Amino acid sequence: MISIIRVPSAGYACNSYILTADGKTAVAVDAGDESIAEFLDRRALVCKYVLLTHGHLDHIAGCGALYARGAQICCGEREKDFIFSRENYGIFNLPLPDFGISRTFCDGEKFSLCGVDFTAVSTPGHTVGGTSYICGNNLFTGDTLFCGSVGRTDFPGGDFNTLISSLKKLFALEGDYAVYSGHGEQTTLQAERLTNPFASYIR
Repeated sequence: MISIIRVPSAGYACNSYILTADGKTAVAVDAGDESIAEFLDRRALVCKYVLLTHGHLDHIAGCGALYARGAQICCGEREKDFIFSRENYGIFNLPLPDFGISRTFCDGEKFSLCGVDFTAVSTPGHTVGGTSYICGNNLFTGDTLFCGSVGRTDFPGGDFNTLISSLKKLFALEGDYAVYSGHGEQTTLQAERLTNPFASYIR
C-alpha cells in the first residue's frame, strides 16, 4: 500500500508530497523548500527521486538539499531547459537551488520508482513543460489544476489556451482520481469536472 504525505512549505504555501511503498524509501512530488529534507529525516525516509510538476522556485527550492543527499531530480522533457533559464530566474529574482536533472519524461510514459508506478501526463500552460503524474487513483497536478481554479498563465512560458487544453486532457481521463495540487486543498477530478469555473472553457 502506498502512503501519500502532504508537506506544505512555510514560505511559498506550496504543497509537496512524499510517496512511500515500503516505509523506507520515498519519491517526492515537488520540493517546496528545504524543510522537506527535515521532514524525511524525522520519518526515517530516504528520498530517492523528486518528480517536478514544473520548475518555478516555489516548487523546487528544496531540490538542492535532496539532490545533495543523492536524490535524482526528474521533470517533463520540455521543462528541463526552462528550469535554469533566465526567464524562470527572473520570476522570483532569487538564486535557484544547486541541482541537476537526472531524467525527463515524455507524455504518457510509464515508470516505476521505489516500488511505486507512475504515468507522466504532459500538461503545459502554467509553464512550457508542466507535467502531471498519475499514481493509481491519485493525480498530482502541480499548478495546472487546483480545487476550484487553475494555475496562472502570465509568467514566462505560460499560455492560457494551452492550459485549457491541458485541463481538457485531464478531464478526459477515465474515471475519478484524488487530485493533489501544488497549492490549496485536495479535491477530486470529478468534482472539478462539475464545479471548476474553468471547465466552462472546454464545454
